Amino acid sequence: MTPTHFAFSSAFILGLMGLAFHRTHLLSALLCLEGMMLSLFIALSIWALQLDATGCSAAPMLLLAFSACEASAGLALLVATARTHGTDHLQSLNLLQC
Repeated sequence: MTPTHFAFSSAFILGLMGLAFHRTHLLSALLCLEGMMLSLFIALSIWALQLDATGCSAAPMLLLAFSACEASAGLALLVATARTHGTDHLQSLNLLQC
């Protein structure tokens, strides 16, 4: 495994561990998801450059577009949660209640 692959895989694993073990605030969970998506974007871009194929070059841009949509939806949920509940603590949210 090259150092570049190790760096991006460890960045993805760190984001995944942060999402799994440190879930006190909604904002920290969203930042962990965003870090995972950015590491996937960079890894996919490097993979497309190493293959030197033009057919694979559209996949990183598609992933980046989906990442931007995910980030905007996450921020909208964060704002709505902060307005209705007054905080973004995940422990204080009751998801079974309307």
